[in-house]
Amino acid sequence: MTDARPIAGRHTLAPDRVLWVTAALVLALGLVMVASASITLADKTTGNPFYFFERQFVYAGMGLVVAGVVYHVPLSWWLRGNFPLLMLALVMLAVVLIPGIGRYVNGSVRWIDLGPFRLQVSEPARLLILIYIAGYVVRRQAELAERFSGSLKPMLLVGLAALLLLMEPDFGAAMVLVVTTMAMLFFGGARLRDFTGLAVLGVLGFVALAVASPYRLERLTGFLHPWSHPFDSGFQLTNSLIAIGRGGFFGVGLGESVQKLFYLPEAHTDFLFAVLAEELGLLGCVAVIALYFILTWRAVVIARRAARAGQLFGAQLAFGLGLWVGLQAFINIGVNMGALPTKGLTLPLMSYGGSSLIVICAAIGLILRVNLETRSSHNWPERGVAT
Repeated sequence: MTDARPIAGRHTLAPDRVLWVTAALVLALGLVMVASASITLADKTTGNPFYFFERQFVYAGMGLVVAGVVYHVPLSWWLRGNFPLLMLALVMLAVVLIPGIGRYVNGSVRWIDLGPFRLQVSEPARLLILIYIAGYVVRRQAELAERFSGSLKPMLLVGLAALLLLMEPDFGAAMVLVVTTMAMLFFGGARLRDFTGLAVLGVLGFVALAVASPYRLERLTGFLHPWSHPFDSGFQLTNSLIAIGRGGFFGVGLGESVQKLFYLPEAHTDFLFAVLAEELGLLGCVAVIALYFILTWRAVVIARRAARAGQLFGAQLAFGLGLWVGLQAFINIGVNMGALPTKGLTLPLMSYGGSSLIVICAAIGLILRVNLETRSSHNWPERGVAT
């Protein structure tokens, strides 16, 4: 278990400035773009042009509070409790599929109503599962490095979670979870041949699922020829591409997007990047991509420092969470640009949605905690954890 001694000088150590400043910039830009992208829709549907912005502002405040709480929770607590957290994640993914509990929106059942707040269970579930994987790598280092079973067992659990996600259906969340888990296992010492074998099995499994469902196959291949059905399956992507192309180098100006005027569906959620590209142009797109690159890079730097200091659980956690944020941003941007199939994934810290925003803030808080304990540990080695 991680060393339980108090953190030396915890009150004198500030959070990693590069990470939190970058995250704050992405969050602030996201608030601005949600206000811009949703203003027409909000005015028509609610009579309040800032309806979605106001809710997103509240979610951002909640996210910052959650990040602050998580930042002050010792990593040893997450390590000791990661198996119950895994069970909680699987229960949430199963409960949302029960008729009468899960809420259907746009053909998917991903949400549970909690009074004034609607929880998208895949968001906290993925976070809890990645915390478990980080703990598993610490506990089973020898088995992971020596036997195929060391890699297979966690992938079976993640495969179960992915299956539950696919039943919602949420293909994008399942894919991000599987890819991130495999990368964490490889980073934690899994043999290359085991990693390759699991990767091949994973690809074959996703291909089989796609081929088995004509609807899913159409969604996965429709991005290759969106202009063949511009008013049907390609409607969302063609309008996204029009928005991106219209932005040019400098953009048409903040708030001046035309595509958000009921042409581009989900303009303030999944396709927020397209509105940003139209209003802020290529320069704005490059700036956003650079910010996500810095976020991911900084998480990897923190993970590397933690590994060198013997904080193995923290290293796995920072690496996995940083990769999750970077991979999801990459997929969302790729979808908006027509380079990847439509997945329904949000742009982390930017797209409208309370569950995603709060959970990503919690992930940033955890990475900052890893950095804090690494800097405070004086290279104290991390002790082994009993199974």
